[in-house]
This record gives sequence, C-alpha cells and structure tokens, in this order.
Amino acid sequence: MTKKIRADLHMHSVVSDGTDTPEEILAKVSKEGLDLFSLTDHDDFKGCDIIRKIRRDTDPAFITGVEFSCRDDLGKYHILGYGFDTENEDIRSVIRLGHQYRVNKVKARLDYLMSKGISFSEKERSELLALDNPGKPHIAKLMVRHGYAQSITDAIRNHIDGVHFKSEYVRPEEAITGILKAGGIPVLAHPSYGSGDQIIIGEEMDERLQYLIAMGLQGVEAYYSGFTDKLRDEILGFAKKYDLYVTAGSDYHGANKLVVLGDTGLDTVEDGTEELHRFLNDIRDKAYGVF
Repeated sequence: MTKKIRADLHMHSVVSDGTDTPEEILAKVSKEGLDLFSLTDHDDFKGCDIIRKIRRDTDPAFITGVEFSCRDDLGKYHILGYGFDTENEDIRSVIRLGHQYRVNKVKARLDYLMSKGISFSEKERSELLALDNPGKPHIAKLMVRHGYAQSITDAIRNHIDGVHFKSEYVRPEEAITGILKAGGIPVLAHPSYGSGDQIIIGEEMDERLQYLIAMGLQGVEAYYSGFTDKLRDEILGFAKKYDLYVTAGSDYHGANKLVVLGDTGLDTVEDGTEELHRFLNDIRDKAYGVF
C-alpha cells in the first residue's frame, strides 16, 4: 500500500513572527508525524538555511520557502515562494528590500507610540531593530511587558494599528519576479483574506487572481487552516479554471496564534485535488529528502 503523506507548507519561526526556533520547528514536525514541510517566514529564509544544515535523512522532507508581505494600490497580498535557490541575487534583493521596509515601519510605529505616551528604553529599541524581521508582534510584546496593553491583540488593534502606511511594502510583482528568477514557484497565500477582516470572494477574487497571474503567479493556497469549506472550494475552482498549482498550509506561528501545526484542512495529500498533486510532483526534485 502506498504511504499516505501528511504535509504542511506554511509555518513561521522566530526569524519572523513565530515563537519556535527553526530547530524547534524541525523537532515538532517530526513529532507531529509530517512527511513534508516548508518554513515560510515573512520576508526572510534564514530559518530555511538553518533547517537545511541540521536536517537528517530520517527527518521529514523539506522545501525551502518564504512569505513576502506585499501591497500595492489595489490591496494587500501575501506571496509564498517555494523551491527557490537561496543564493540567487534576485530573491536576495527582495529580501533586503522587505527587511528595510520592516525597519522603517517599526521606527515609525515607535515614534507614533511615543507621541501617545508609550515609550521604551534605547536598549529595547536597539534590540527590536536588530531582529531579523521586526514587526507588530514584537512591539506588542514589549507593550504587554510594560503594562501598556493587556494582550498582544489589544496592543496591535488598539494602539499599534493607529499608524498606517501606503508605501513601505514589497510590491507583488517584485516578489513574484524575484521568486521566479530564483527558480521558485510563487503562490498566493490564503487568497480569500485581504487586509484586516476583509474577505475577497466571487468576481473580486477572480479579478485579483487574473491580475496576479499576469505578473507570473503560479499557484494558490486552497487548503488552509482558517478556511471554511465554502472558501476552500471556491479557491479550488479558480485553481482549476486557471490551471494553477494548489498548496496546503496551516500558517502555524507557535504560541502567537491558536493554529495547530499540520492543520491544513486536509488529512493527507492523497485526499487533495489534481492541482495539489501536480505541485508536489513538480516540486519533488527541489525538496531536501524523499516524500
């Protein structure tokens, strides 16, 4: 009998906004019984390099991944990249760009909070800006520690989100082009979710996909922990309509989110669609390990 394969292709470590180190991620996916996984930190693949170095032949198969946080005049997008060459300068330049934007936004948010009477020591500010991928959760944790907010959610929603940015984001075409030039596969993460509580469906979703496909988008994350059956089925329909790859991911962040590692809404990849099987077949030669 053919082995049933469990996969989770969307998760985050301390390199971005997760709470597990890459080493802990590897240990947890092994304990969870996954056969295939990808680490997709925001705007960085440092954790992937760590996992590649420490991974043993007996560990689950691994695919290099990243998730670029993108925005343009038409909206916000999270673009996943899989199976790319981490030494490629095109994707490295997008990584550097994303990091600089993150640093710029953190500085602006700290200045905004200071104007509201919320301040931190110079040491704390320096440590925050020295992180691989500083962001809202890191500022929120400082606020909770100092008693400025009751929780991370409270800090972000009621304080940090008071400052907005029209720029300071990687554009979707920059992310998609960088992934493609590095030999990777660009995929739209949790396609139905836009900015904040926005849900994108129907004609609006169709237009968004056409827009990104024209830039080179090759896949959609249809199996996702946060999707209802209705949202999943709509994205699967668009994948078939436009001959797109399909992927499956939990969006695990450790203690920062109530998402369970391996929860993609799909028990095994054999239960998925032809578009998911095609993605796995085409990414197989880029994986570290056999699945």
